[in-house]
Amino acid sequence: MTVWNASCRALALVTLLPLAAVALPAPTAPPRPSKQYTIEQFMGTTGLAGMDFTADQKHLLYSSNQTGIFNIFRVPVGGGAPAQLTHSTTDSTFLVSAFPRDERLLFQRDQGGNEQVHLYVRTPDGKERDLTPGSKLRASFLGWSRDDSAFYALTNERDARFMDLYRYDAKTYARTQLFQNDAGYDVAGVAPDEKSLALLKPRTTSDSDLWRYDLATRALKLLTPHQGDAQFSVADFDPLSGALYVLTNVDSEFTRVMRYVDATGTLEEVEKTDWDIVSSTFSRSGAYRITVINEDGRATVRLHDVKKGTELPLPTLPEGDVVAVQFSRDEQRLSLLHNGDRSPTNLYAYVLATKKATRLTNTLSPTVDPEDLVEAQRVRFKSFDGVEIPNILYKPHQASPDNKVPALVWVHGGPGGQTRKGYAAFMQYLANHGYVVLGINNRGSSGYGKSFFRADDQKHGREPLRDCVEARKYLASLPYVDATRVGIIGGSYGGYMTLAALAFHPDAFNVGVDIFGVANWLRTLKNMPPYWESRRQALYQEMGDPTTQEQMLRDISPLFHAEQIRKPLLVIQGANDPRVLRVESDEMVQAVRKNNVPVEYVVFPDEGHGFKKKKNELEAYSRTLGFLEQYLKQPASAAVTN
Repeated sequence: MTVWNASCRALALVTLLPLAAVALPAPTAPPRPSKQYTIEQFMGTTGLAGMDFTADQKHLLYSSNQTGIFNIFRVPVGGGAPAQLTHSTTDSTFLVSAFPRDERLLFQRDQGGNEQVHLYVRTPDGKERDLTPGSKLRASFLGWSRDDSAFYALTNERDARFMDLYRYDAKTYARTQLFQNDAGYDVAGVAPDEKSLALLKPRTTSDSDLWRYDLATRALKLLTPHQGDAQFSVADFDPLSGALYVLTNVDSEFTRVMRYVDATGTLEEVEKTDWDIVSSTFSRSGAYRITVINEDGRATVRLHDVKKGTELPLPTLPEGDVVAVQFSRDEQRLSLLHNGDRSPTNLYAYVLATKKATRLTNTLSPTVDPEDLVEAQRVRFKSFDGVEIPNILYKPHQASPDNKVPALVWVHGGPGGQTRKGYAAFMQYLANHGYVVLGINNRGSSGYGKSFFRADDQKHGREPLRDCVEARKYLASLPYVDATRVGIIGGSYGGYMTLAALAFHPDAFNVGVDIFGVANWLRTLKNMPPYWESRRQALYQEMGDPTTQEQMLRDISPLFHAEQIRKPLLVIQGANDPRVLRVESDEMVQAVRKNNVPVEYVVFPDEGHGFKKKKNELEAYSRTLGFLEQYLKQPASAAVTN
């Protein structure tokens, strides 16, 4: 399946001037009356994740949180009422794959957000079986064998640092180890003939290599020798020829599709654009290839007829983007996930012969009028040193020069994430209540070329943070923003940037909201989850090595500079977070409270690094709005200065 994740729910750490405005928001119509919605009404909207056709290709499976947490549902491809298949009331359940020959399905689930994900099978009678039992282990699904007789899974049960590869018999679940991972590779794919593996070896967050591992001889071969920094990842294997398709930005600013040629040991170009290609996958027979492009913060999809060498049209759907596409096994149908700024993700089934698309879900809360939501705008400004910074802007309907409103700089996760167009419930909720939201893609963000992506390496807390301060200046230049009421908010790495802004630029923002944010880089980098071992050194080169660069990391960690924070702060934390440990937020809150500054602290006992339960999202959003209404929306006593 090819997926573009446009949600801001998952706040991940890793996948972590005089103002010269070059792009102002497009002219808009005069302010219109807009109904204001409660958080309960917003939470009436349903989230979707994943999709797969059943073996008989008459139904589509998907995960939905309509029950309050994610469970798996089945819906007829021609439309109709969905049926709930799993009934978890404690931990979210996410679809992995349908079995190709019968009604069983694979799913994954962790415990309270601890990221110790296990792989399960569900049989048609509703029984569930853990295929990766044990404690303190993590498992993931890698795909099906070419003949559907087996599937592949990775687990770190042998060594918490490394993911080993197993082949599971589809009938008996008996398993055989195919690859013992002792050197920190990421297993990226199994060749269709099951004779070799594709392995990824990261060196930095901007540089990596692909290797081929021969399962018979256990020989390793480097496939991607290169000079300078270049990222490589597996796109897919051609089901017919077995050729390895690769995504890479070698000798290019942007990622393109290339094919490895065994005869010459070289890569040949298959497809490129002026933006990053984020995925390219084949249908079952190899007759079609699907490409997803990150085009200036939005998704575009290309559907290729491989034999004819032509591009096929996708159905015309309502305003928004197709963000994921999957072929049925007989290649007669497509399943589509579609989403827009004012429309949450919905599932469609599309018949190629008739060119008919059927909408199978309706996820927007029936109490919310999409006309009351806002269409996000892509805008840019020049930062302190002339670097152009792209952003996604949400302007409330009620904002105008005669009704200036407060504003927020939203900083995404990462390092290296991106704020994109698409439905973002939290941003829409804030805009609906009269807050301008600017989703900044500061230097170091993905999607704008590898030079921009590398521009924050070993510069965290400095240049990328100054981009956020310049974003406040950009907001102040907008005629409908009250320049004396601007805050900063973010999750994970964005939470770090929030804390850093309040500590290192204490007069730049009126308030800060930190969601699962890093306060102490020394602790975070030393206590990374063990299964991040393959990327440990890469992250050290990005952020700093805690064993050799302790002082630098102290200098950029807000915890050690908390005495400088003078503005109200809200901190939100998951008790089971394995990436940003709760102790970081505990210590940060305690330190800031010593300054006699208003600090609110919310801890969710059943969440990890991000939200998986509606009830917690509801409380977090509600608490955030209440905090902003008290400390930001009230007229400021004096203008903010930098």
